[in-house]
Amino acid sequence: MKTYVLCPVSDKQIDGSVARISALLAFALISIFGLTQSIIPVAFLAVDFMLRSANLPAYSPLAFASRRIAGTLGIGKNYTNAGPKIFAARLGLFMTCLIIISLLLNAGWLAYILAGILGLFTFLEAAFGVCVACEIYPYLYRYLYRPDDKFNG
Repeated sequence: MKTYVLCPVSDKQIDGSVARISALLAFALISIFGLTQSIIPVAFLAVDFMLRSANLPAYSPLAFASRRIAGTLGIGKNYTNAGPKIFAARLGLFMTCLIIISLLLNAGWLAYILAGILGLFTFLEAAFGVCVACEIYPYLYRYLYRPDDKFNG
């Protein structure tokens, strides 16, 4: 039985600089939600997270804009494993869906708490390159991982 696990690993690589710019744009959208109380930026972000979590970054508006910004600013490519970023996008999708559900159920206070948490996660990635999803993954994995007893003796 596994006693530890690291963030998911993929055979694909992505540009880490583009990922950090995408996190900055996600932070901006969450901030717009906080200022305007409009569901539109959260819904847009949910669709974008859905595309990235489905490993379709070519269709992600934030990834497209981030690539353009990186190219315009002449930011060099910094390749990193795509696995943690895909997991982070899935976590972002989950959180944006919870925010939308909270808003639809008139639990605005919960939506703002969740948006604050998501905003913190995106800020940490954008400003410092800290992937909070990678810190969460081992605990989630341990909670959800159930070894099949018939194969473990």
